[in-house]
Amino acid sequence: VRALRRRALRANPRSALVVAAGEGGPALASALRGHPEYGMRPVALVMPQDRPPTVPAPASPAAPDTTEAGASLPVLGTPDEVARAIVQNTVVDAVFVRGPDEREDAELLRLCRDRGCTVWLVDVGPELGPGPVPGAVLGRRPEQEAHLWGFACWRLDPPRETAVPHLAKRCLDVLVAALALLLASPVLLACALAVRIADGPGVVFRQQRVGQGGRPFVILKFRTLRPVDDAESATRWNVAGDRRMSPVGALLRRSSLDELPQLWNVLRGDMSLVGPRPERPHFVAEFSRTYPGYEQRHRMPVGLTGLAQVSGLRGDTSIEERTRFDNHYIDTWSLWQDISIMLRTSVGCFRCGGS
Repeated sequence: VRALRRRALRANPRSALVVAAGEGGPALASALRGHPEYGMRPVALVMPQDRPPTVPAPASPAAPDTTEAGASLPVLGTPDEVARAIVQNTVVDAVFVRGPDEREDAELLRLCRDRGCTVWLVDVGPELGPGPVPGAVLGRRPEQEAHLWGFACWRLDPPRETAVPHLAKRCLDVLVAALALLLASPVLLACALAVRIADGPGVVFRQQRVGQGGRPFVILKFRTLRPVDDAESATRWNVAGDRRMSPVGALLRRSSLDELPQLWNVLRGDMSLVGPRPERPHFVAEFSRTYPGYEQRHRMPVGLTGLAQVSGLRGDTSIEERTRFDNHYIDTWSLWQDISIMLRTSVGCFRCGGS
């Protein structure tokens, strides 16, 4: 059976990325290209831009000289390049190589997993030799020694996720949003009437935002300012202090009452009560190019409020800090944390601290 499996892997190797956290990357890429029996065909070498490429260690006299084969691979340096390479080459495996006292790149690891790649970790010592192997590797039993041409390796399986916590979050969203809409209905009617009197027709403002998984949806708000055209609505960053804003609009924004219609977005499933704040497609594209980890905010449903907002990061504040807070919230999510953020948000609304 093993012999048949080796023949199948040699005949149909899977495309693989080699992500080098240190000097072992080029050497491993060369070994994989020279030994198709492992079933991995490297299509690119990923060297993060803050780490200059290093010269691979010389090949063992017993092994074929594959240094030239490893050097011929395209070298990628940014997450955008990695994402494109995964799609263009139908990459199945991502092999992360690290040396002593080195850690794999967390952002690239998450990106590869999100794109459906199987992630492997290869540890190389000072001599680029094998080390201890915990767990099953390449489908072998845990007690068997596994390696890639002498490089110790194992598969990094993501933490097991169950649907129960996410179902509980959704149930909390529906329950609280429905109750809040019922209790706040007099306030909603009063806000709608005030906007109609102060600013004329068009009480509800609709705008496209980006939600979980990059999916667009239409967000609802009370109108506080009438933009000149759709281009201004889609690309203007902040309207706080705009002279076109009426006193009613300014009050709604300061008290965050303009965001009450988003409770309907929560009921529809476009949003959650708590999560990263949704942004417009124009700024999502811009920030994703500028701020590492920004795209990872879309791993969970976007929210009416979030950890960044209750920490004071609202309006014209640091996108880098907001990104860090949002990803920390996702990585440490719990139902109690959602309840705590909702309570802190309620207190903040009474202080009129909106943007």
